Amino acid sequence: MKRLQLILAVAMCTFGCALLTAGFVTPPMGEIHHSLLIAFGEILTFSGSLIGIDYKYRYRE
Repeated sequence: MKRLQLILAVAMCTFGCALLTAGFVTPPMGEIHHSLLIAFGEILTFSGSLIGIDYKYRYRE
């Protein structure tokens, strides 16, 4: 369970940062608005960091 939580936290942070970068870099092509990419990227990054903080304090050695 703790390994899955760590993998999920890292994946959410990584994917969130990738969406934030894509929102700033890609020109508007009419399919996905950049503000949607940025908002979803911020949500994933925040969620991943919360899971990571929970992991750090729950499984402290």
